[in-house]
Amino acid sequence: MISNNFIFRHNGPRPGQIGEMLSTIGVSSLDELVNQTIPASIRMKEALDLPEGMNEYQYINHLKKLGAKNKLFRTYIGMGYYNTITPGVITRNVLENPGWYTSYTPYQAEISQGRLEALLNFQTMIADLTGLPIANASLLDEGTAAAEAMVMFYNSRSRSQVKDNANKFFVSHGLFPQTIEVLKTRALPLGIDLVMGCANEVEIDKSYFGAIVQYPNQHGSIRDYRSLVEKVHSVEAGIAVISDIMSLVMLTPPGEWGADVVVGSTQRFGIPMGFGGPHAAYFATTDKYKRNIPGRIIGVSVDAAGNRALRMALQTREQHIKRERATSNICTAQALLASMAGMYGVYHGPEGLKTIANDIHRMALLLNKGLRLLGYETPDYCFFDTVNVTMPQPGLTEIIRNNALAKKMNFRYFEDGNIGISVDETTSHQDILDILEVFSSAVTKPLPEINEKDIQDCIPAEFFRTSEYMTHPVFNSYHSETDMMRYLKKLENKDLALNRTMIPLGSCTMKLNAAAEMFSLSWPEFAHLHPFVPEDQAAGYHEMINDLGDALCRITGFDGISFQPNSGAAGEYTGLMVIRAWHESRGEGHRNVCLIPTSAHGTNPASSVMAGMEVVLVKCDEHGNIDIEDLRKKAEEHSGELSALMVTYPSTHGVFEEGILEIIDIIHKNGGQVYMDGANMNAQVGLTNPGIIGADVCHLNLHKTFAIPHGGGGPGVGPIAVAAHLTPFLPGHIMVRTGGEKAISAVSSAPFGSAMILPISYGYIKMLGGNGLTEATRYAILNANYLKARLEGPYKILYAGKNGRVAHEFIIDCNAFSKTADVTVVDIAKRLMDYGFHAPTVAFPVHGTLMVEPTESEPLQELERFVEAMLSIREEVRAIEEGKADKGNNVVSNAPHTLSMVMKGDWSFPYEKQTAAFPVNSLYEAKYWTPVTKIDDAYGDRNLMCTCPSIEDYK
Repeated sequence: MISNNFIFRHNGPRPGQIGEMLSTIGVSSLDELVNQTIPASIRMKEALDLPEGMNEYQYINHLKKLGAKNKLFRTYIGMGYYNTITPGVITRNVLENPGWYTSYTPYQAEISQGRLEALLNFQTMIADLTGLPIANASLLDEGTAAAEAMVMFYNSRSRSQVKDNANKFFVSHGLFPQTIEVLKTRALPLGIDLVMGCANEVEIDKSYFGAIVQYPNQHGSIRDYRSLVEKVHSVEAGIAVISDIMSLVMLTPPGEWGADVVVGSTQRFGIPMGFGGPHAAYFATTDKYKRNIPGRIIGVSVDAAGNRALRMALQTREQHIKRERATSNICTAQALLASMAGMYGVYHGPEGLKTIANDIHRMALLLNKGLRLLGYETPDYCFFDTVNVTMPQPGLTEIIRNNALAKKMNFRYFEDGNIGISVDETTSHQDILDILEVFSSAVTKPLPEINEKDIQDCIPAEFFRTSEYMTHPVFNSYHSETDMMRYLKKLENKDLALNRTMIPLGSCTMKLNAAAEMFSLSWPEFAHLHPFVPEDQAAGYHEMINDLGDALCRITGFDGISFQPNSGAAGEYTGLMVIRAWHESRGEGHRNVCLIPTSAHGTNPASSVMAGMEVVLVKCDEHGNIDIEDLRKKAEEHSGELSALMVTYPSTHGVFEEGILEIIDIIHKNGGQVYMDGANMNAQVGLTNPGIIGADVCHLNLHKTFAIPHGGGGPGVGPIAVAAHLTPFLPGHIMVRTGGEKAISAVSSAPFGSAMILPISYGYIKMLGGNGLTEATRYAILNANYLKARLEGPYKILYAGKNGRVAHEFIIDCNAFSKTADVTVVDIAKRLMDYGFHAPTVAFPVHGTLMVEPTESEPLQELERFVEAMLSIREEVRAIEEGKADKGNNVVSNAPHTLSMVMKGDWSFPYEKQTAAFPVNSLYEAKYWTPVTKIDDAYGDRNLMCTCPSIEDYK
């Protein structure tokens, strides 16, 4: 019999080490520790009702059987999702490489220079292809990117526009239907009036603040929108354009004909369809909006030595800093997918992309000619990759559908009987002949003879791109696999990821992303399905999604779940919109007040504002807990308008608050619902749950608790689980049956969000099983309390529960050091880099602190390595406090130290090179060198540069 060994592989501490760790903490057993940590009133009375865990071998075989139930038909549906070819060098060296997929969001820029360069490449490519000067580092998907453009225009209205109530937004009928649905969702709570119509006929007046069109549109048509641009700009409104990124290789970019914003998906740049995601959306805009652009922007700055260095520019715009004043609630981007799409551009270069785009266009022209020879009507307008076919006689559509399914092909079928066919880079001449055979048999005509040499380009001169793009050397240097492999390795070596070190980030749960959980990302059965295929073609996906949903409902104690939100912040927004819909169904749509503790993550108030709610803050007491009397006062004060409380549990301070049941009771008595932020579920699973505690809705960060990698800042997945009364309102989708019978409209483009990465969490749950999931939670609590015990004394630990225990994370207060040694918490974070560590979470949720979360996956020796580093740094600070080291020139405040600094002969610091670079002996065995020293953030913001610098700029 094969042993059930996954839990043994997942948890870090070895069984023989547990006694030593418990002794250090001061308890006799793991049960005693858990009992001292979690209030008895909310503990689960029964074991988690899930099957016994599989071992890795069993799980892989199980997943293969599921994958075999998915049918890989040739798909020509289009609608923003296309077959694509991921270069093997990118699959092997990025998608399947833990050096890329386990890295964290690049807040600590000095140890993120590799992925920052990859994202800067992405931004540069997008800016070049769209014809606009600035692009961000990706958004969640095409639909939400379009919605962000709308909201940006809305929030950028002039005072006179606000005064005149300019709240209309024109939406062209040419948009994909799923994008229109997402726009509807986002417009509703903000009071935006969507006006649908034809771009050539709409009359724009001062009641409009913006407009959006698609280029090419959903029917494949390439339209001239210049007159619409003039109309929109004449009333000082903004115009956004959704563009197929591949088409912009051939078409005049919207930035050249007046667009203010261009958005879209980069999926067809080497990213598998994956049943809907994850895919990196793009967002480019003019300089006018550079301070308003949503999401993250990578910028060029300098380090303390004057060397060029990359960082996240304008970080103070981030919604978790701006809180209720935020103009977006975006948190997760799609960094891993953006890196892949950017590398697709690097590998192919401008000429390679031109060849691919030309091939796609020629296949579409070939198809169009063949259809016409068979007597089918196709439009006279020019197109890039999509042919819209009109039936010559009634009843043919269903015949063609059946013929196509028999030939294992999928087309797009319109309500009016028309058929849409979108070709892509995988489409061959033989594929075109096979498609034509389906249509020829329907009208009983012989297959026409078609020759590629005879076809004529259909793109007129006014639409044909003449401007250069992607001229930077990075897009013209790595076109052999050898060059590309080495370039990717060079970037990987600049970064710190989980394959090199513990990343002890509180709230972010950087746990093991097991290899067995990741395999399916490269399997065609999961990677190559279009999200809108008939349900029977995705039977394996649906079985997996249903099984995963059932498991997560059991884990949370809830009744229903939606996987549509494709980030944690999107989950927050979706949960609040579901609560809003429930109130409206009861005739209480006026309830719009959301109570939020001051300790909450900043996406909570940002999401509330996006959901049209008024944020009322609730105080925390001196122990970091919610001030229950202040909560009661504000709940009663707003009882007529109270919509919800947003609460994180255990608290953002890492404590299981004893008063949680009373808190929830107060909200319910005053007519509100309780939204639980699932950021800290890693301390709940198997021991308690939101259902037992009494919450009504909870989002789950699958990229935290349930093992999906962070990928340098994304992908994320934020499904919401809800109680029975909210289940009818779970989001639906216009193309695929999902959600409740009273469903709110879609919150993302794909019906199941980022479905391709759901097998990761599915595998995590399947291999751990109910007992393993519970044991993982216990180990997470063990590791956190062990680190607390080891560091308490030399450092001040800020908060703990009534028994002195913390949950899965804890906060180290470093504020005193700024007074005693002129050392800030940022200095300590940078000094940890010299020790080979990514810093814990800096200055959140309390200024001047480090929030530490080791997770259950870290072994004792790694915990001890971290303790050694932290204690060593404490002694370095003590030396400053005691006057043994200079306050303004010391090893901590000058950190991190690069190899270049250490190797230079003119070492001028008042401490030894060995002290700087090798403060502990273990570094001699495996030393990580930061490629740059401390980065000058202010310089980067004053001199904003968000595309690859020219060669001259490096001189």
